[in-house]
Amino acid sequence: MSAEPSITERIAHQDQRLHVSIGAVCNNNCVFCMEEDREGRYVNNSAMTRDRVRWMLEEHAGAEEVCFTSGEPTTRPELPEFATWARELGYRRISVMTNGRRLAHLPYAVALAKAGMNRFYVSIHGHTPQLHDGLTRTPQSFPQTVAGLDSVAKLRRHGVELHTSTVLTKRNLPHLLDIYRFLRGHGVDQVVFNVMQANGRANTFFAQLFPRYTEIAEAFRGFLRQVQEAQPMAFLVDIPLCTTEGIPDFNRGYVEKHLHYDVPELAILDGFQPEQRAAQGGGRGLVLLTREDLDQAKREKRAECHACRYTAQCEGVWSNYVRHNGWEELIPVPPEGER
Repeated sequence: MSAEPSITERIAHQDQRLHVSIGAVCNNNCVFCMEEDREGRYVNNSAMTRDRVRWMLEEHAGAEEVCFTSGEPTTRPELPEFATWARELGYRRISVMTNGRRLAHLPYAVALAKAGMNRFYVSIHGHTPQLHDGLTRTPQSFPQTVAGLDSVAKLRRHGVELHTSTVLTKRNLPHLLDIYRFLRGHGVDQVVFNVMQANGRANTFFAQLFPRYTEIAEAFRGFLRQVQEAQPMAFLVDIPLCTTEGIPDFNRGYVEKHLHYDVPELAILDGFQPEQRAAQGGGRGLVLLTREDLDQAKREKRAECHACRYTAQCEGVWSNYVRHNGWEELIPVPPEGER
C-alpha cells in the first residue's frame, strides 16, 4: 500500500476551484462572519445574474469544482438550475457552502441532488443549541441545521458527500471531541475545523473570539489523542503549518485555491488593481479575484519565515492576527535533516 501523501504534496497538487458568489442575504448572523459589509455583499451578489453565472460556469468548465457560496446560497431560487448547468457543462464536483437550514426540507435537498449537487459543505459551530445558536446569533438555527444534515445524510447512498465546517472560537474550542462525535453520528463524511480569518467581525471581536494558533493546535492534538480512531475524519484548516507540528499530515488541512468574480466597485484589496483584471470578466463588468490576491493583501511573512520548511506552502499569517498577538508563537520549522 502506498503511503499517504504529505501535507506539502497535497498542497502542491491541489487544483483550482471556482467560487460563485450568489447569496445576497443570509438568514444567520454569525458573530465571526468575515463578510461584515452586509450592504456590499448584497450589492455584489445581487449583481450575479443568471447570465453572469452561466458565463462563469462556461468560462471555467475545466475546473475541478464549482462551489456556490457567499451569504446563504440557498436563498437564491435559481440554485437548482445553476447546479444543472454545472452538471451539463461537465463539472465533476458541484458543491454548495450553506448553513443547511433550508436543507431541513428534504424535498429541497433531493431537488438539489437531482440537479447535480454532489457535495454539501454545511456550517455548524457546536453540538448543542446553546453553543451553535450563540455563535450564529439566530435562535432555532441549530435544530434546523441538524435537520439539514440529516436530509443530506439520507442522500449519501446516491453518491452525495456531506462535509461540515466548524469555525473555531474560544467558545467551542474546548468541545472538539463532542462536536466531532455528534457530527459523525449524523452521517457527516468529513468534519473540518476552520480557524477564523482575522477579518470582518472576527477582527472586530478578536479579543473575545480568537484563540491563539498554538492553543488551537494543542487542543486539536488533545482531540486526536482522545478520539481513539486510527484515522479520524477530522481536519484542521487555515492555521500556519509551523504551529501544527506533531499533528498527522492526514489531519492537517489547507485552504483550497479558488477564484471568484466581484463587481469592480467592491473588488478592493490593498495593492490590487481591479482594472488589470476587468478584461477577464468577459465584458460582463466583473473583476477576477483569486485566493492569492486575498493572501497578498491581507497576510504577511517575516524574514525568518523564509527559512521554514513550509515557506513554499505557507500563505503567510493574517496581518490583523499579527497586530494582536505578534510573532512569538510562530517559530519557523527547520528543513528536514537540520534539526
